[in-house]
Amino acid sequence: MLEWPEDAQEIFSFAVADEELPAFLADDFSWKSRFEALIKREGGHLHSLQFVFCSDAYLHRINLEYLQHDTLTDIITFPYQAPPLVDGEIYISLERVRENAQTYGVSFEHELQRVMAHGVLHLLGYRDKTEEEQKVMRTKEEEALALWQ
Repeated sequence: MLEWPEDAQEIFSFAVADEELPAFLADDFSWKSRFEALIKREGGHLHSLQFVFCSDAYLHRINLEYLQHDTLTDIITFPYQAPPLVDGEIYISLERVRENAQTYGVSFEHELQRVMAHGVLHLLGYRDKTEEEQKVMRTKEEEALALWQ
């Protein structure tokens, strides 16, 4: 298991780029604790985790510039270290999440939490390129949502 210095400081933050922070994230819920529980459950350790909430246009520019993908997406995850250390940035298009929530018939809050868990799971080493990887990812997302209830 990874040895972590006792004086190490964890970084956990929400940021916004051309959007507003969803109200349910700004209240007294302990979001850091929720993500720490997920990370610990998966055998990881939180180092630095930043969520950046943005528009489709903002995330599309990132997708083009860094990944050379000319598509809209709901999330892009940038890992800075390998698992089990969770260290990275997660960019989420709130427009895409709103649209997906309507498509899937779930609340915006539910879909956003699922997408946030999805990003953290990527930082923990889970992938979703193949059908089997997607199945595992969906199961892990549902487990995270259940853990947070």
